[in-house]
Amino acid sequence: MAERDRRTVRDLRRGNRARVLQRLYFDGPLSRQELGPATGLSSGSISNVVTELAAERLLEEAGVVDSDGGRPRTLLRVAPGGALLIGIDIGETRVRVELFDLSLTELARTERLLAQHGHDVERIVAHVRTGVAHVLRDAGADPRELLGIGIGVPGIIERDGPEGAVVHGQTMGWAAVPFEKLLRTAVDIPDEVPLFIDNGAKTLGQAEMWFGGGRGAGAAAIALIGSGVGASVIHGGEDGALDGNHRSGALEWGHTTVHMRGRRCRCGSIGCLEAYAGAEAMRERWQEAGGPLPADADDETALAALLAAAFPPPGGPAPDPVAVSILDETAECLGAAVADLINLFLPERVLLGGWAGLQIGPHLLPDIRRYAREYALRHTGARATVELGSLGPDAVTVGAATLPLSDFLARGGTRPLPGGVDETPRAGGVRGVLPPERWSRTPPPTLEPSP
Repeated sequence: MAERDRRTVRDLRRGNRARVLQRLYFDGPLSRQELGPATGLSSGSISNVVTELAAERLLEEAGVVDSDGGRPRTLLRVAPGGALLIGIDIGETRVRVELFDLSLTELARTERLLAQHGHDVERIVAHVRTGVAHVLRDAGADPRELLGIGIGVPGIIERDGPEGAVVHGQTMGWAAVPFEKLLRTAVDIPDEVPLFIDNGAKTLGQAEMWFGGGRGAGAAAIALIGSGVGASVIHGGEDGALDGNHRSGALEWGHTTVHMRGRRCRCGSIGCLEAYAGAEAMRERWQEAGGPLPADADDETALAALLAAAFPPPGGPAPDPVAVSILDETAECLGAAVADLINLFLPERVLLGGWAGLQIGPHLLPDIRRYAREYALRHTGARATVELGSLGPDAVTVGAATLPLSDFLARGGTRPLPGGVDETPRAGGVRGVLPPERWSRTPPPTLEPSP
């Protein structure tokens, strides 16, 4: 009975910390007085939580504001320097590694191209190992300050086995790859730093929902269009990812059929969306049609050439009719597939992202919208908007970094200890992962007491 009561007190305190941290992270800076109605906590609970979090260097002052007839109110925010995060995008053409602070401001980055060696597992693990070491060294960062490493990968992720996250990536030749186990063995980080591995389209979707074009939407479908094609559907905007009502999932959208008896997809099936809308497929179609490309042109070079041929600058040559035809077919296939997302999942917004999606979007978005309206049911189509993602080509790495960040905020600023045991903050805010002698040499900030 006593143990159950202790767990209840621990969970209550951690829940209070989570409420405060989440509200400050997504809506801050806020005063203590504003935190009360925003979190539903009493002024005493707010004061206790703020004191704990400030002692752990997770909160800091962010100025003061005048109050009506009273003393000025001190604003609080989550301290950007309170911890570090790494986001990694295992893409079709490169491995991108970025180091962030708690505000998701980029501190360092590196990229490793995959053109010569494809998706050889050992080489990608080596890219991750050297990339993590590179960004930590460039920023002069201590790996013990990491909250975690988030990794977005193509394919289906399974987490039920003893080896952690296992990746099934049929289009890149990965069959039940124990990716988490391989990374844990290879990457030089402390044992207590967790790895979070998820589908890249899902990490893109989470980034757009938290900080980009999906912010505030009740439900959104986010497409990742690169050399391949994927999507995610996320219900619940901003910090909805942290509550029990949040639902999200990655979809193998690129392997839905858009053309009966159509082109052969690299997955082995025929008529897949990816066989028409992926940058690799657009390059192949352009080459087959006699487009002026060198045989070894990569997907990015080829797509830029295709768009330039179809949409020449004013005063330039006439649009190439073959390039125009290829891109119109691409727009129709994307529009039909977007209509499927709208009919099946009823999103308020559909966002097109990924490096290729952002490249073709300014030219094809009006046609994609038109075809989506033609193929969707009138009611569902009328209530959904189709836009470009707003976070740019780095959105997958930002979204990957939100995986450990989301876990950290949901834990109320606590960290898992080695072996997966929860760290429970003791009264007074003593952190369990970094002992006090390994914190910053400066004393914790003294925040102005609440009036």
